[in-house]
Amino acid sequence: MEFPKSVEDQLKALKEDMKLNKQQYENLLKLAEKQYAKARVVPGEAVGVIAAQSLGEPGTQLTMRTKWLAGAREMTVTQGLPRLIEIFDAKREPTTPAMEIYLKSSHATSESKAEEIALSIVDVKLEDITSEINVDLAKMRVEVYLDKNKVKHYGVTEKYVQNMVKENFKTAKITTGDMMIGIRPKEEEVDLRKLYGFRVKVKETHITGIEGIKQVLPVKVGDVWMIKTAGSNLREVLAMKEVDIENTKTNDVFETFSVLGIEAARTVIVEEALDVLRNQGIEVDPRHLMLLADAMTNTGSIRGIGRYGISGAKSSVLARASFEVPLRHLFNAAMYGESDEISSVIENVMINQPIPVGTGIVKLKIESEAMGKKKTEEAKEEKAEKKEKKEKKD
Repeated sequence: MEFPKSVEDQLKALKEDMKLNKQQYENLLKLAEKQYAKARVVPGEAVGVIAAQSLGEPGTQLTMRTKWLAGAREMTVTQGLPRLIEIFDAKREPTTPAMEIYLKSSHATSESKAEEIALSIVDVKLEDITSEINVDLAKMRVEVYLDKNKVKHYGVTEKYVQNMVKENFKTAKITTGDMMIGIRPKEEEVDLRKLYGFRVKVKETHITGIEGIKQVLPVKVGDVWMIKTAGSNLREVLAMKEVDIENTKTNDVFETFSVLGIEAARTVIVEEALDVLRNQGIEVDPRHLMLLADAMTNTGSIRGIGRYGISGAKSSVLARASFEVPLRHLFNAAMYGESDEISSVIENVMINQPIPVGTGIVKLKIESEAMGKKKTEEAKEEKAEKKEKKEKKD
């Protein structure tokens, strides 16, 4: 029997750890074959129902808590039921996007290098490196006072900050002084209400780092350092030469899809859901999550479990009606003259027919002795007819 590569790797690792000889390893393989055969799905098994039960029952036990990560500032990652709903509803942007950035071996063993890289990727706004940002009503401008220590901490210079401000506000009048930048907007924007709105825009000006990465936290995992982030920008992070692109990941399913494709997005759905369940102390067979992830991604795009996703896209009118807003589905089907083949589970249950799973998937035929004789005669006649046609042709 051929095992999946993951099972094969586990068996080889077990052989090395336990120092098994050839005979013992063969016995292990025989035992693994038996267990693997038991774990395989029987043809006709209602795998969808089993997977739904496997995920639905423990899902009712999940809490609403979030997981807190240690750090200088608070950094949260949504966990529990809210995160599971985000994943399966295919929410386009997670509530708390986060990344795990792994570094190449030349940088991963040094804490100072990891901290340096972390500081270089954090999204630094103008307000992060200032002591104050005021509105000068006499001169009708916004005045920015830079903090020397903060500027030095993020590895930028006063001149660099001034250039970034000029680049972002090309139509404004910029004046500079000692650790001060004055920004006066163009004449049509110079009134009191607009000036205070302009101040907010100035505060949010991007200075350095990767946009979207709000917080960074270097963490030691085993013997190597990696960086956890609040906020996500997978495309730009993977472009960095210090980053290990094979292991770096984000919890944003749609961002993964846009950067790496549908297969990678499917993997993120499975891994994120498994993490949520395991953090709550719940073990679920990964195959059930894989089945659900396949259903969400098998069209080449990501669809949620709901009226605007998988359930709403079913070809069966009765299946769509059984999920949500039944009258709308039934009226629309009548209006457009839709028909239902009654070929799936839900619609057969609704009209009290055997469902096409388990014993319902088998079609039985009774063949009597008379029918057998008739078939034999028909076969002989067909054979004679073919022979006759061949002789005429020759």
